[in-house]
Amino acid sequence: MKIEAIRAMKIDELHAELERLRRHLFDLRAQAVTEKLEDPTQLLKTRRDIARILTVLHERGEKNVEQRQAHLSARAAKR
Repeated sequence: MKIEAIRAMKIDELHAELERLRRHLFDLRAQAVTEKLEDPTQLLKTRRDIARILTVLHERGEKNVEQRQAHLSARAAKR
């Protein structure tokens, strides 16, 4: 994902994308353990995308990103 695309997103979209990428990274790690990962570079690309999103959130002055992510995850689990 390009940084220009990330900077064009709204705060809520960034948090949703961050949650999606973290779940994707979890799935990739599980695949890596079972040796069924076709493209090992996906792990690195996903980690970098997560870092880019966190960087943009911090640039915009977002505080407590991890707490908000936990709140959103808990809210989604209740649904």
